[in-house]
Amino acid sequence: MATVPHILFVCTANICRSPMAEGLGRAYAARRGWLVEFGSAGVMGLEGHPAEPRAVRVMAEIGIDISDHRSRGVTAELVDWADHILVMELHHQIRLHRAFPASEGKVLMLGTFGGVHEIPDPMGGWRWRFRRSRDLIRRCVEGFLDQLPPPPTVMPR
Repeated sequence: MATVPHILFVCTANICRSPMAEGLGRAYAARRGWLVEFGSAGVMGLEGHPAEPRAVRVMAEIGIDISDHRSRGVTAELVDWADHILVMELHHQIRLHRAFPASEGKVLMLGTFGGVHEIPDPMGGWRWRFRRSRDLIRRCVEGFLDQLPPPPTVMPR
C-alpha cells in the first residue's frame, strides 16, 4: 500500500500564503479523491494568530474555509513529518536550510510548479492582490500535486 504524502507549505508569518496553499491543497486532493496530509507554518515563528481576513475572504469566494486557521512556526517536528516542504520565497528556503539541516532535499520553491520563481506576499495590499496570490498559489499547488506519484485514494462508498 502506498504511503500518504505529507506536504508542508511555508511562508513568512503563516497568515496569508501558506494557509491559502494548505486550503487549496486540501480542496484539490479531496476533488481528486487523494489521501494527502497537508500542513503550513511560517519562518517568523508567529504562534496562534488567525489567517489574515482578506485571505479568509478570497478563499471563501471559491468555497474554501480557512477561518479556523491559526499560525505556527516551523519546528524540527514539522520538518521531520514533511515529505515535501514548499516555500514561497528563496529566503524561506535559506532560513529553513540554516535552521533545520534535516530539511535538505525536502525544500522546493512552490512557484516553480506554476511558472514563476517566487510567490509575492500580498500582505498590506488590496483584496485584488490576495486574489492574484490565491490564483497563482492554486496553479502552483495543483502543478506540484499533479507531478507526484499517484497518492493513495479514498475508497468510494
